[in-house]
Amino acid sequence: MSLDFTASQWLELFTHFLSLSLLAVGGAITTAPDMHRFLVERQGWLGEGQFSSSIAVAQAAPGPNVLFVGLMGWNVGMNAGGYPTAAMGMLVAMLGILLPSTTLTYFAAQWSHRNRELRAVRAFKQGMAPIVVALLVATGWLLATAQVDGGGGPPWRRWLLTGVVALVVWRTRLHLLWLLGAGALLGALGWV
Repeated sequence: MSLDFTASQWLELFTHFLSLSLLAVGGAITTAPDMHRFLVERQGWLGEGQFSSSIAVAQAAPGPNVLFVGLMGWNVGMNAGGYPTAAMGMLVAMLGILLPSTTLTYFAAQWSHRNRELRAVRAFKQGMAPIVVALLVATGWLLATAQVDGGGGPPWRRWLLTGVVALVVWRTRLHLLWLLGAGALLGALGWV
């Protein structure tokens, strides 16, 4: 995939990630469905496999959860012109997703800490919980229903694996690294 990016497209990428930053109340991963809509479906700047791989690699790597945004920006930059623009894509995406939410979080945390006894502050915190859960479910749905480039087996296998993992996480205390290892093994064997 080769794109010819203009300054206005870089600005569009930056402003879209700026707006997504303020939606990321449960972390940047909760904005993945809208990132998919924008980057894959609307703009065509990423392929389905690049999008899913960006999330999978970043989630498997140690470090902050937001790394997948940098990988998406990197992939957009690679598609726009190779290595010289890959760093630009990563920088644009990371600045866009981090600037507004970091600034807002800093000032909101200070204010809410000073006013933590107010009923409205407590109600806001309790009211945000279902929103975060819904955004995480939407992200899980997007990843579970993604069309895998070059294989991945029949869709029912991904659904079965998703259901089994959700049940194991919910009902046991099995460490998540075992589940990641099992998923990697099933992928290497071509089952999913």
